[in-house]
Amino acid sequence: MKSIVVLHHLLFFFLLFSHVSSWKKEEFRNCNQTPFCKRARSRKPQHCNLIATDVTINDGDLVAKLITPNRFEQNPDQNSTDFQPNPLILSLSVYQDGILRFKIDEDPVYNPPKKRFQVPDVVVPEFESKKLWLQRYTKGVIDGDSGESFFVYLFDGYEAVVRSDPFEVFVREQSSGKRVVSFNTHGLFDFEQLRVKKEGDEWEERFRTHTDSRPFGPQSISFDVSFYGADFVYGIPEHATSLVLKPTKGPGVEESEPYRLFNLDVFEYLHKSPFGLYGSIPFMLSHGKSHGTSGFFWLNAAEMQIDVLGTGWDAESSIVLPSDQKRIDTLWMSEAGIVDAFFFIGPKPKDVVKQYASVTGTSAMPQLFATGYHQCRWNYRDEEDVKNVDSKFDEHDIPYDVLWLDIEHTDGKRYFTWDRALFPHPEEMQKDLFSRGRRMVTIVDPHIKRDDNYHIHKEASKNGYYVKDASGKDFDGWCWPGSSSYIDMVNPEIRSWWADKFAYSEYVGSTPSLYIWNDMNEPSVFNGPEVTMPRDALHYGNVEHRELHNAYGYYFHMATSEGLLKREGGKDRPFVLSRAFFPGTQRYGTVWTGDNIAEWEHLRVSVPMILTLGLTGITFSGADVGGFFGNPDTELLVRWYQVAAYLPFFRGHAHHDTKRREPWLFGERNTELMRDAIRVRYTYLPYFYTLFREANVTGVPVARPLWMEFPSDEATFNNDEAFMVGTGLLVQGVYTQRARDATVYLPSDHTWYDLRSGTAYKGGKTQKVEVTDADIPVFQRSGTIIPRKDRFRRSTVQMENDPYTLVIAVDGSGSAEGELYTDDGKSYEFKEGAYIHRRFIFSNGKLTSVNLAPSTSKFESDCTIERIILLGHTTKSKTARIEPSNQVTDIELGPLQIRSGVRSTVLTIRKPNVRVSDDWTIKLL
Repeated sequence: MKSIVVLHHLLFFFLLFSHVSSWKKEEFRNCNQTPFCKRARSRKPQHCNLIATDVTINDGDLVAKLITPNRFEQNPDQNSTDFQPNPLILSLSVYQDGILRFKIDEDPVYNPPKKRFQVPDVVVPEFESKKLWLQRYTKGVIDGDSGESFFVYLFDGYEAVVRSDPFEVFVREQSSGKRVVSFNTHGLFDFEQLRVKKEGDEWEERFRTHTDSRPFGPQSISFDVSFYGADFVYGIPEHATSLVLKPTKGPGVEESEPYRLFNLDVFEYLHKSPFGLYGSIPFMLSHGKSHGTSGFFWLNAAEMQIDVLGTGWDAESSIVLPSDQKRIDTLWMSEAGIVDAFFFIGPKPKDVVKQYASVTGTSAMPQLFATGYHQCRWNYRDEEDVKNVDSKFDEHDIPYDVLWLDIEHTDGKRYFTWDRALFPHPEEMQKDLFSRGRRMVTIVDPHIKRDDNYHIHKEASKNGYYVKDASGKDFDGWCWPGSSSYIDMVNPEIRSWWADKFAYSEYVGSTPSLYIWNDMNEPSVFNGPEVTMPRDALHYGNVEHRELHNAYGYYFHMATSEGLLKREGGKDRPFVLSRAFFPGTQRYGTVWTGDNIAEWEHLRVSVPMILTLGLTGITFSGADVGGFFGNPDTELLVRWYQVAAYLPFFRGHAHHDTKRREPWLFGERNTELMRDAIRVRYTYLPYFYTLFREANVTGVPVARPLWMEFPSDEATFNNDEAFMVGTGLLVQGVYTQRARDATVYLPSDHTWYDLRSGTAYKGGKTQKVEVTDADIPVFQRSGTIIPRKDRFRRSTVQMENDPYTLVIAVDGSGSAEGELYTDDGKSYEFKEGAYIHRRFIFSNGKLTSVNLAPSTSKFESDCTIERIILLGHTTKSKTARIEPSNQVTDIELGPLQIRSGVRSTVLTIRKPNVRVSDDWTIKLL
């Protein structure tokens, strides 16, 4: 018996060492090792021979049967000589704002062995209320075809078309007939139906040492989607690749793996790789100058592979398509589930992200503290280490808001516990941090140590709350604690039980200033196939893990967020960081890009990764500053801080094998540079918080690709080294060593003001600008007004009552606009109208503050406007009159300053001291 225990320990340490060593390609499947992907990729155009028939209107939807003309012909992909495909059911729904939804599933009349999994809890209830009930459809023909087509009005000059034979669904402009987006245009649709195993059926799949039983046989779905008028496609995170999704297959294309969507624990991941990482969002956007923007979303939680097909991939096809419309074709392949798909017709970039957000929800409004700087490491050793790190931030005048604890703070990797030798007084430690306006975050992962003395395990085991293996026993895998089981978060009852564990009586040692970090929730299983859970493991409702794998972390994140809500009686906004994600994750918290590396290319790729997350709904995300693995050289670390200060989630984090890298450890000059970068973030927090509110209301991201703001400027379409923060700031990253200049493209039709010097640059051309070690190029767009707070404090709490600065960058007509949103920074009272929301309008030499909040708002603030800076204003004004008080204040050549030691002289109105919550006008004289 003793030898068995020793063997188990040796196995665990081997698995642990394998996990923390470098990425091993052979541990993960490629397409050729994934049968459903290999089959789908081998199919030729016109493979599908389904036709749509028996079209009716039912419960407000257009409903049809999809049948094979001779259904007694053998389908060669079903791997069984006597299998006869049954009809499928198509239902098509129309929603407000130009959204088309269609589902394809097995017809229940033919008694499939079980119901195929449809992902619950992602589509928000409010979306269903936007359904438009179809009353009728019209019939006709397309391009002279003999088969019937069925037309449904969509909105604003667009219609949806279901072609009967060959079966196809597409959206087009009514007036011109030009297509926008289409499904099964190339006839690549295939739907493998569930079956009962018979003697002689060989369905098992093997990869390395693992065997997948596949009890219902192959059940994959694949189809083609085409985007018309598209120059590029984007989206489908998470991959460490460029913003533009490059072709993976076709003539003249170096054939690569498809883009994979399969949540995995991938350590030291490769950049420039289509390999799937920690999260999956099967939402793709296209953009082009001729049409604009459109989108496609497939709500499916099984493994997915997606090809972007290069021009000419279908050269041998006999299908005739309009030659006057450029298009990009894509191939979507999934192991299981149903077709539950959405077309978003835009036509503008922000229209598409708003349409997607109306389906899956907008981002949760974060607490103000969460938008500041976070300091993390695996691991801060003990309470003394925590106290020392906290005090050093104050000693070096560096603001920060949150200090994090990784897995080593627990008692033997048992979550909701503390190592009482290292952290004997957790409540006092948190209260001490909070006394200086700071919070703490601790880690809680989904793997539960199989220890009969551990109360979480005892309850979960007794109540049957674990995921089961294929035989029906509690699944037992290996992770940080050793032998572990995994909570079955798909079950709402179990999620509620888990949420209760965050109560103070359950999580002993926690306080109201403690928040949570969910890691390893792909889920990570060190000894599992591809370092995750076997596909034939079983969840609530007898759902196989293969059917919901990509959503597992989403449900874990959901339950944790609900736990913090319960803990505070629904009054406190939760903060929960998750590594795994899925559509809808934005409603529950924040994500980061996982275990990156301290390399320049990982700094570079972090920008398109975060921009892609924003395009696909997750507007609050970031990358580990400095890289999780490895030791960054000092220049790289400084540059990383300078770029990350402008990205939505701002956290420094590192592996325990790396050297300590707190900002004060690299010499006085480098400490100054990192302090300045962090201070820049705090200076712009009023602007960031306003943008987070915009994301909360509309789904429009905080950090945006240039083409979102400049959709007609072709030079922006594939630029992913620069990005916009809201409408007002353009940030150009610096991604190379010893850079002394940067090449910056400034989009057309605007003047751009360098925030270091106030220098004006004309847009529509590429500029070469000087770069020093002190900063990266950042420009304010003409026509915008940006709010700041310029006093340096130790955290957001100390900034609460500080005055504002408004930076006005006038356009060619001498005008500018901007907004400021503020509330109590923590509660949900803003949902009842308790907030300040002002629009500032500068025109004809007058600055006016206009109220956008409800007139009944009870939220008040005594904060004032301390300074107004005017960029590009040419009138030689000497004074300004403040109305309605008729107070007169001086105008002077004051400083434009966002970093210490960097000053330039611009027109400044000093101390107008108007209240930010009031209506007022300031007129230049």
